Amino acid sequence: MKILALDIGDVWTGIAISDSLGITTRPYKTVATEKLKAELQEICELEPIKTIVVGHPKTMKGTKSAQTIKTEQMAQELENLLPTIKWVLWDERLSSKQAAQLVRPNTKEKKLASHSIAAALFLMSYLDSLKFQ
Repeated sequence: MKILALDIGDVWTGIAISDSLGITTRPYKTVATEKLKAELQEICELEPIKTIVVGHPKTMKGTKSAQTIKTEQMAQELENLLPTIKWVLWDERLSSKQAAQLVRPNTKEKKLASHSIAAALFLMSYLDSLKFQ
């Protein structure tokens, strides 16, 4: 079974996926957030997904922002859509900045890719945490 990660933004959502063993991650795709529900249903039909990790965008002080609340609302809607899958909110602070440093998003294509790369980065952090449980 695989684990999916979502880096939900106002316009774009980056999606990353793990391998079946939960060892590695890779960027999967970036989709328009308005089409996320349909895309997610399709992905879950194609891939054996057991858990979906949603990037939880807190401030650097660990408090909630307006984006945190939007993300929590969207995560709840998605969980209602796919209730048989385990859902996890995961700290994603700095993942977008790390992704931007990796790809240097100077073109539209690279900027879009940076969303799924950010998802892959915090998914790796989540997988690493499982090793210590």
